[in-house]
Amino acid sequence: MIEIIPAIMPSSFDDLTEKISKLVGVVETAQIDLMDGKFVNSVSWPYKEGDSIPALIPNANEIDFEIDLMVESPTDVAGVWARAGAKRLVPHLESLKNPKEELMKMRHSGVELGVAINIDTQNNELEEVMDLVDFVQFMGIARIGYQGEVFDERTIEKIISFRSKYPEIIISVDGGVNLESAPALIDAGANRLVSGSLIWKSGNIKETVESLKNL
Repeated sequence: MIEIIPAIMPSSFDDLTEKISKLVGVVETAQIDLMDGKFVNSVSWPYKEGDSIPALIPNANEIDFEIDLMVESPTDVAGVWARAGAKRLVPHLESLKNPKEELMKMRHSGVELGVAINIDTQNNELEEVMDLVDFVQFMGIARIGYQGEVFDERTIEKIISFRSKYPEIIISVDGGVNLESAPALIDAGANRLVSGSLIWKSGNIKETVESLKNL
């Protein structure tokens, strides 16, 4: 079955807490989008507020969390988020200066590890890190760091090509996931769909999640 993962782009700790409370009992996993204003133009909490990373993610005992590290130096914060209760970390390949070395360091945090790849980055750049990651996250939009962006159709071919080479790997897609793009992504080989604006703008989160699951 396809897993649906709501994406939270928190404006504050209170915003994060409120959104998480709406997901408990609805999904098994949520993704927290973190942006430092350096790797991407947008800024989210905790960078936006100047707060520190929490000692514990709210409801970390009731729902799994993965952290989308859209930050300039993901290795510097990986351990802190692991201690805060994150189950998975998802750094972006383009942010890693020494991908193998940095991912090995993150492995030592004791969490599952994915790697995200932007639409304009060639799939073959993933080859050197495939033995270090549990899944790959394809970005479905050209301009990352924003919710509500239009899905980029090039994502479909990237996934088809990648799936043919790695038939067993878990593939996530983040960005532009909606009821129109999801069927083609599933047919291409995606196992997990990360969706933000579709879910949060819907009038019924549970119903929207179920609609995506049943495509």
